[in-house]
Amino acid sequence: MAGTNRPRLLRYILLSIGWISVAFGVIGIFLPVLPTTPFLLLAAACFARSSPRFYHWLVSHPRLGPWIVHYLDGHGIPLKGKVYAIVLMWLSIGLSCYLVPLPWARGFMLTSAVLVTIYILRQKTLRNTPHD
Repeated sequence: MAGTNRPRLLRYILLSIGWISVAFGVIGIFLPVLPTTPFLLLAAACFARSSPRFYHWLVSHPRLGPWIVHYLDGHGIPLKGKVYAIVLMWLSIGLSCYLVPLPWARGFMLTSAVLVTIYILRQKTLRNTPHD
């Protein structure tokens, strides 16, 4: 991790995005509208590039760390996380397609939803975790 070799402004931007992502990830634990894992993965990526200390804190955190570590280690995504992500994504895409009358925009949103759904379904399912 070369967090200290980055220009100062870039480090601050990455740290800001990282902490905002942590906040959204924590909110997502309690609010089913926000998916937790993608925000925590984004935070980990930002911290890995800006602050080894915060990266270590995040992946070692007793509540937040497992969401990241299980995914990065290839153990998979909890079934509950997969279901929430897919259902909420399709609900939001459906509402967006209803509200946006542009055919090309609808096509883009639907194509994106199909591709993301395929990606999520192809990921290994993590069994027997406290998050399920």
